[in-house]
Amino acid sequence: MQNTTFPLPVQFPVCMAPMVGLSHLGLRKVVAEYMPEGSQTIWPSEMLSSRRVPSEKLDEVPEAMHDSDETFWVPQILGNEEKYISPSVHKLVDYGAHGIDINMGCPVQKALRHNYGVALMGDVDYAARVVEMTVRNSKVPVSVKLRAGFESTTQGMIPFMKRLEDAGASWLTLHPRTAEQKRRGSADWEQIRAVKQALKIPVIGNGDVQVVEDVFRMREETGCDLVMIGRALTARPWLLWQVGEKMGLLAPKGKTGRAPTTPEEEGREYYVCAKKILQNMTERFRPVVAFKKYQFYIKTSAVWLEYGHTLYAKITKCQNPADISQALDEFFSLEQRMIQRTEWRI
Repeated sequence: MQNTTFPLPVQFPVCMAPMVGLSHLGLRKVVAEYMPEGSQTIWPSEMLSSRRVPSEKLDEVPEAMHDSDETFWVPQILGNEEKYISPSVHKLVDYGAHGIDINMGCPVQKALRHNYGVALMGDVDYAARVVEMTVRNSKVPVSVKLRAGFESTTQGMIPFMKRLEDAGASWLTLHPRTAEQKRRGSADWEQIRAVKQALKIPVIGNGDVQVVEDVFRMREETGCDLVMIGRALTARPWLLWQVGEKMGLLAPKGKTGRAPTTPEEEGREYYVCAKKILQNMTERFRPVVAFKKYQFYIKTSAVWLEYGHTLYAKITKCQNPADISQALDEFFSLEQRMIQRTEWRI
């Protein structure tokens, strides 16, 4: 039976990916500063376990924290049983969720052992029932983020995703790598194109987008409705500004001039973002959480700096936020350059 779906609530071609340890409020607030004025996109949470959400104080959980001014906050849940999904969805909606995203892409062994994440792609009937039970308990849009499953074949992906469409998903996000690949190898954008042509609901493309040209190339080659950027956006939040400039949109509120483009300009902007993210995290998270998450942010994003490994080594030796701030100041007292692409897969 076809369920009522919702339109994709965006007026901008890019969104951030839900990333474990990264898509928290501290980072989202900085990335949002680079949105062209008047534009809107979706904003994900980190992955949340449906087994834990019902008993958690969400405003104290770093992975679930959000601000009331976030225009379209879409928490991502991991789960496969209605007895957990139902109370989780109701609680998240009451807490301010504008949509619910189901994770069918997590390839880690813990998720596979519990038969959720990408494990759901091993049984299309089971996966469709998870979508149905989530839609049944939600008054906001329900979406699904998937990988290419276990076998990277377009012939297998299309009927699978059609079943999720029929189960009531409002839109789907495809990261066309297999579970086995994790972040290795290349994303097969041809699968995004084929799925987009086959489905009636919007399709979001994800994988191997590192610079502004990749955004427009993915849209042209696949026809996807929205481009999702993962780890590259942790390093280059101003990608949103660069995209907006190419589209002739208004500059982000409070920004003047043009978006950073040269390696040196981007190096300086990285420093600005790193300081703001540190401040956000120390203000909102418990010290031990802020410290751990900030180290992971640097480890992830600094690979786009020419000497990012040196910065990460400095941060790992820090004992508190003041030490981190000083280490950033010292490192960026010398001009730093960003590289266009990294072999680290995103």
